[in-house]
Amino acid sequence: MTILKGLAPAKINLTLHVTGQREDGYHLLDSLVVFADVGDEIEVASAPNLDLTISGPFTEGVPTDSSNIVLKAANALRYAHGVEDGAIIRLTKNLPNGAGIGGGSSDAATVLSMLAQLWDVPELAPTSPAAVALGADVPVCMHAPTPVRMSGIGEFISAFPPLPECALVLVNPMVLVPTGGIFDALSSKDNEPMSSVPDGTNVDELASWLKHQRNDLLPPARQMAPEIDAALNALENNPLVLTAGMSGSGATCFGLVRDIGAARQVARAIQVSHMSWWVVPTQILK
Repeated sequence: MTILKGLAPAKINLTLHVTGQREDGYHLLDSLVVFADVGDEIEVASAPNLDLTISGPFTEGVPTDSSNIVLKAANALRYAHGVEDGAIIRLTKNLPNGAGIGGGSSDAATVLSMLAQLWDVPELAPTSPAAVALGADVPVCMHAPTPVRMSGIGEFISAFPPLPECALVLVNPMVLVPTGGIFDALSSKDNEPMSSVPDGTNVDELASWLKHQRNDLLPPARQMAPEIDAALNALENNPLVLTAGMSGSGATCFGLVRDIGAARQVARAIQVSHMSWWVVPTQILK
């Protein structure tokens, strides 16, 4: 029996500018996306039928039937290539659900790659209709671990200049924020895109640049969930944190620090004061 193991990394929006809205309701975005070395664990094994089992600390509310995006991705790949084989997919949920860090989308993207290897078929292209149909974040996550600039509704993706050595502290105050409600509450949906990062940026320059960018979803998110302000304050009040922000529609926030050692110090300090929060030091994948 062939068994493959992989990591579905957390997707972090270091910036998220809402630049417009299409007639069909989809919002136009401009975002710097990076991937972290923390994520859900996935194992796939050969089997006659397609089956999904889920374990881990964040299984509550995650469906195991055909509505799960992982099974949707597996079936999309099977249909695209006429695969008759099945697979056992074991998913360990280490990331909070609905946290603004692309957990389900990253799971789907990782499963697409792993099953293509297991079944010995070509991987789906991120721009393929089958991949796009899984959701706007899935094509973005198919580019992991490379940092990318994502625009449009997620269909325009370009490689981002190499980032300097740095690390992140991820903090989620364990409050669920409804993505649809956040977008609906936006006061302005036609905002400026993010500016270009200067070449050869060091970590201090990256932090300075990030301070001049935005997450346009932060104002409505913090109104719906004041706990986000508490998470941001915990990060911003630590002297090791160079800058802080919110990923996606929340509620996960991030703090940029110089290295993983600093990230661990910050994470320990925040966790001691907020034992119910999800707090993780992590490195940015390249």
